[in-house]
Amino acid sequence: MTLHLAQLTLSQFRSHPRAEVAFDGRPVVLYGDNGAGKTNLLEAISLLSPGRGLRRAAPEELIGQPAALGWKISAELHRGATPHEIETTASPGSSRTVRIDGKLATQTALGRLAAMLWLTPAMDRLWIEASEGRRRFLDRLVLGFEPDHAEATLAYEKAMRERNRLLREGVTDPAWYGALEQQMATSGTQVTQNRRATLDRLAKAADPASPFPQADLSLADDSPDDLAPALAEGRRRDMAAGRTLIGPHRADLSALWAARARPAAQCSTGEQKALLIATILAHARALHQDSGHAPLLLLDEVAAHLDDGRRAALYDALCDLGAQAFLTGTGPELFTPLGPRAQAFRLTETGGQSRLTQEELP
Repeated sequence: MTLHLAQLTLSQFRSHPRAEVAFDGRPVVLYGDNGAGKTNLLEAISLLSPGRGLRRAAPEELIGQPAALGWKISAELHRGATPHEIETTASPGSSRTVRIDGKLATQTALGRLAAMLWLTPAMDRLWIEASEGRRRFLDRLVLGFEPDHAEATLAYEKAMRERNRLLREGVTDPAWYGALEQQMATSGTQVTQNRRATLDRLAKAADPASPFPQADLSLADDSPDDLAPALAEGRRRDMAAGRTLIGPHRADLSALWAARARPAAQCSTGEQKALLIATILAHARALHQDSGHAPLLLLDEVAAHLDDGRRAALYDALCDLGAQAFLTGTGPELFTPLGPRAQAFRLTETGGQSRLTQEELP
């Protein structure tokens, strides 16, 4: 069974006033000068999954000109032999809506339909910056295996925000806290279990023969097994801080270069990126083993800083998995090893508007 995006249509989305492009399931190369609209196209595809996309932009930030019209993304996604029509759209001042096969749907339903992962240049510093980005990365990995993880995470965060509001307002009546803390305990336990199960799956899918350094991933989470009474006991301390100080929202993902027992934060920039690529490939292998298809992969400028050997190895791994990966770069020469195994499109920009032209790789 294969998973691939067959058709994509954009309307008033960033630099793409109108774009319509067909894909045949092979990896897709998008090349052109900086500012030509390559990442904008990847961002549109990322919005066919739950959440705010690879840039985490608010809906109104995505609107092209004229801004009053809003934006729309339409797609045909094939899951095995079954095609699905997806539409997501937003107008000025409104949240985005989702339709699947003509019916209103939740964003969680997008996750049930297709797993999706991405790497962007902003993620090159993932291992050395704040833990929030690593939690988001881990939760995106989890969604591939457990689409309902998004609902558990949202339920936890919603209850925590309300609890934090009570703490800041100095509310002491325990009746106001009990239900919220129980909700945090129920959904928070599910979040932690999902995260740990995903790390176990990735470890089993690691490829020691890969030219990419394998990452031993671990989760630092000091949440007590019985979170609700711990939250109740810590109310006075949390009130002094103005926020909740224990729970899965404070967990952190860490990585160790297995062969050298070196923390990712102490690796070079190139090694850190290679560890991320190894993790993405392990996730794709694990999903392929579980469901028969790899996730959709959005790899923005991923080849630019790889040597020739690792670049070719990445392309071979994607093709072996049958993964539809969307890769961007400034020139077609970065993708020569893919040859006829990939579709290629050149993007150009004129007057702030992007245009796609299908080409052949050299």
